[in-house]
Amino acid sequence: MTEHPMTISLCMIVKNEEQTLARCLDSVADLMDEIIIVDTGSTDQTKTIAARYTDRIYMFEWKDDFAAARNESFDKATCSYIMWLDADDVLLEPDRERLRSLKQRLSKHIDAVVMPLHLAEGEQGEPLFSTRRVRLVKRERQYRWEGRLHEDLVIPQGQVVHADVAVTHRRMHDHTLRNQRILARWISEGGKLEGRLLYFHANECFDRGAYAEAAEAFDHLLEEPSGYREDRITACARASECYLHLGKPEQQLDRLLHSFRYGVPQADLCCMIGDWFFTRDEWSTAAYWYDQALEQQHHLPGLRPVPLPCYSWLPHVRLSHCYAHIGKLEASYEHNQAALRYLPDDPHLLDNERKLRKAIPNHSSTARSSK
Repeated sequence: MTEHPMTISLCMIVKNEEQTLARCLDSVADLMDEIIIVDTGSTDQTKTIAARYTDRIYMFEWKDDFAAARNESFDKATCSYIMWLDADDVLLEPDRERLRSLKQRLSKHIDAVVMPLHLAEGEQGEPLFSTRRVRLVKRERQYRWEGRLHEDLVIPQGQVVHADVAVTHRRMHDHTLRNQRILARWISEGGKLEGRLLYFHANECFDRGAYAEAAEAFDHLLEEPSGYREDRITACARASECYLHLGKPEQQLDRLLHSFRYGVPQADLCCMIGDWFFTRDEWSTAAYWYDQALEQQHHLPGLRPVPLPCYSWLPHVRLSHCYAHIGKLEASYEHNQAALRYLPDDPHLLDNERKLRKAIPNHSSTARSSK
């Protein structure tokens, strides 16, 4: 018997999003079967804009608790599946088509779908920083959100699949003060600063540039006997950045190497170690670590945020520089060509290509013939 087509409820929580809400909904409304908007206290034109797309608009008293608001929005949904977005998210045209295709392939056997979330873009619109989030869930599973801030959609069981439908986050507002207020209240009411609460505290310190306080918090997190593996890898990377800002290079490298306790070295951590040696003109050692980054690019980093260049062109650029410094010009040229396959119009790479072709004796390759 043929399954009925799957339907999707879009669930959003909003407050004073008149600058971004229409952009978000324009990119996805025609792909949704219903749109649920939970407003937590807008004083601008947010509700008026929302009314152009749906009559399912609900008021919810804001309690400094994102999970509570998101659970309220999920409770209003009636379709087979629930998808969530923030007002400053958008689906670009290729991802709209991927979502359309995914919707046609959804079946009752799929409980949740993980999708990329692009957090920053380059000058040409290419994604620079990305993570992955559980974005689509089966409604009848009644999955719930947890956490007042940096909330998580908890999926304790079920069939989870990964899709290449990327959501692009284009933030318009700085929420640092709001987040600090919520976190301070959460800490004051929750008692001991440990676990994920300690992790969030460390990240908030990091984001506002309080590097000494952040490094201390990340170090305390890493001393705890248990915790999320991905949080700990992120803690190593960010603690290392803190020590870089604090002018403590030995601690910087130590924290990067500490990440190996949590599994196979990952591409971005290998690049950071390579950079440590690169800035000290230790070209051969730096090249070793950039080679390791290339070896690990096929390993997905999970749900933690990562700089995407480390998983594409950056190790090649660094290797090209390292090999040029130690006189291996053919290898330098090949890695420059590999980087150009990702960034074909980059002026610095094109200039390097011309210089290397001239510098290599009897070089006969045509420019980027392997593309």
